Amino acid sequence: MHYSKLRISADATSKLRFLRTRTGLTPNLLCRIAIMLSLEEGPLGTAPVPDEAGSEFNAYTLTGEYAGLIAALLRWVEEGPSPDQPLENDELIVRLRGHIHRGVGTLSVRSKAPADVLRLVAGAA
Repeated sequence: MHYSKLRISADATSKLRFLRTRTGLTPNLLCRIAIMLSLEEGPLGTAPVPDEAGSEFNAYTLTGEYAGLIAALLRWVEEGPSPDQPLENDELIVRLRGHIHRGVGTLSVRSKAPADVLRLVAGAA
């Protein structure tokens, strides 16, 4: 999966602002957690594609040294273990945006304080 910049939805951007205030975590870290939470829920299926009217992230800022791992997990969840036809790069990016959107929504409901994020991460381990 190759991209240099990724723009997320306006809704996710708004929720990230509140989450940053509640938790003290930066938006890129919150997005990483959101991606993992969403991937844990499974494929997006027929979920509507989120808009691109929100914040823009550089690829490295968003995923850091975990870009390869996140791409592999995204492919695994969205394509399954033995895909008949692998998803194109553009479709993978759309699905990554979708997972950020869904995951940030989940985080905004479950996280009212920094300890809540820790419980979410520790519960997944």
